[in-house]
Amino acid sequence: MARRARRLPAIATGLRSAFEQGYGLGALRHDLMAGLTLGTVAVPLSMALAIATGVPPQHGLYTAIVAGALIALTGGSRFNVSGPTAAFVVILFPIVQQHGLGGLLIATMMAGLILVALGLARLGRLIEFVPYPVILGFTAGIAVVIATLQLPDFLGLSLEGLDEHFLANLGRIVGALGSWNPWELAIGLFTLLVMLLWPRLGIRVPAPLAGLVAATLLTRAIGAWLGGDIDIATIASRFSWEADGQSGAGIPPLAPTLLASGLFSNADGEPLSLDFELFHELLGPAVAIAMLGAIESLLCAVVADGLTRSRHDPNAELIGQGLGNIVAPLFGGITATAALARTATNIRSGARSPLAAVVHALVVLLAVVALAEVLGGVPMSALAALLFIVAWNMSEARHMVHTLRTAPPGDVLILVLCFVLTVLFDMVLAVAVGIGLAAALFVHRMAGLTQSRRIEAPTEALGDLPEDIALYDIDGPLFFAAADKALITLHRVDPGVHTLLLDMRDVPSLDATAIEALRRLIDEMHHREIGLVLIGLPARLLIKLKRAGLRKRPGLLHYSRDPRQARRVAWRWREARDGVDH
Repeated sequence: MARRARRLPAIATGLRSAFEQGYGLGALRHDLMAGLTLGTVAVPLSMALAIATGVPPQHGLYTAIVAGALIALTGGSRFNVSGPTAAFVVILFPIVQQHGLGGLLIATMMAGLILVALGLARLGRLIEFVPYPVILGFTAGIAVVIATLQLPDFLGLSLEGLDEHFLANLGRIVGALGSWNPWELAIGLFTLLVMLLWPRLGIRVPAPLAGLVAATLLTRAIGAWLGGDIDIATIASRFSWEADGQSGAGIPPLAPTLLASGLFSNADGEPLSLDFELFHELLGPAVAIAMLGAIESLLCAVVADGLTRSRHDPNAELIGQGLGNIVAPLFGGITATAALARTATNIRSGARSPLAAVVHALVVLLAVVALAEVLGGVPMSALAALLFIVAWNMSEARHMVHTLRTAPPGDVLILVLCFVLTVLFDMVLAVAVGIGLAAALFVHRMAGLTQSRRIEAPTEALGDLPEDIALYDIDGPLFFAAADKALITLHRVDPGVHTLLLDMRDVPSLDATAIEALRRLIDEMHHREIGLVLIGLPARLLIKLKRAGLRKRPGLLHYSRDPRQARRVAWRWREARDGVDH
């Protein structure tokens, strides 16, 4: 039992490494300041992303509080900051439309279990198997979907609700353009302008916070000027809450509560029926959430390592992400993963350990308890403007244009295809097709590198060979896409050749298809009474061939360590053959 326990990946390695490298009051002060900065950024983002997902804003705040603190304490990165992220919107929005908040919470917990299993299985290097064009394509596609979903709030359109399909939503938005509200559009544009220009002022207040505060003040000023006769949607006018016999508009001024009533409700607001059919329907989305969460959190950790010259534990990070997504839904939190923008802000703000992310969660908690009424006055068009900025940053438009201009045609095709599939269908299909196409492209490229050619000129090790001994050089991996092409020329050796030397020192791998192709070659050479000498195969490949029954046979098949030994074998066979002929 003790041995088995030692093999399991550790957790909380990020926190542990911070303390092992020395942690004092100076580091704590840096973490406190970084956490305060992060908290002010996380409050508006968490609300906006929850609304974009289709749930009330407090659930995004609860995610930042519970998952943000738990993942920081149990994960494998010192600097990752987790919470609701824009990448999940395209996956979570359809779940909410079909199964309500309860379905989303259950799918999140299922995804958490999958993430823990991935970490325990030591699959933390998962990010290395996802090609860059795939990541760039689906993130740009997600950005387009997010921006499109914000148009109704940004323009103040009279729209009942949105569907889970992009083209249907786009059609409904276009059809409702005649109902646009000039006041909401003006506030949205004002918020955009403030957030874009704010960083140039050099004031150490996050631009999202400044933009939403300015928009809220402007909305109140317009309302006072017009005597309240104004139709501008705010969080308080859009959302209401009931808890513990209390009710109100906007955000409840209450800390997240374990298994609060009404959490696990379906799309009609009724209690969710927990049965096999529901879990079966949510399994696909849960796998998609887990895969995207793993990719995004590990990618974020890699970027953080590059910025800080640190090293994260990918398996512990997956376990931490899983635990956060299992526990947070019990308190009303939605799906969480590491957020690149918040992690970069954490590092720039001077964070030294995961405690900065814990402080950020406490700041969000304080905002919920003490400032709920203030947060209720934030205009919906301002939150839409904030998500426009998030979508633009997420799209990495400059990198995408640069890749389209400079990447090989195959990679450009993968990028464009992933982008289009994400927008028109869903991210899961886009990633699956993108990885499959990338794998096929890789196989095609590797197959093109494998070749065989006859060496006519004398070599240093073999000298000048007689006409009945032929030397062929095989370069590259022999696998299903390359084996037949590389070995087909050997079937057409000259009739006068009696011994065939194959220099295989540059063959790094053999698969089952290559072994079968070699078997057919050996059988044909045996039928034509031609001996075959394989030169320089590594021991691991020799073991494969011997297990497949391709063992040495005098005069027919031999394995040589180097060309000199192969020459001696070939001449010995030649002398034996000449003796028999004589």
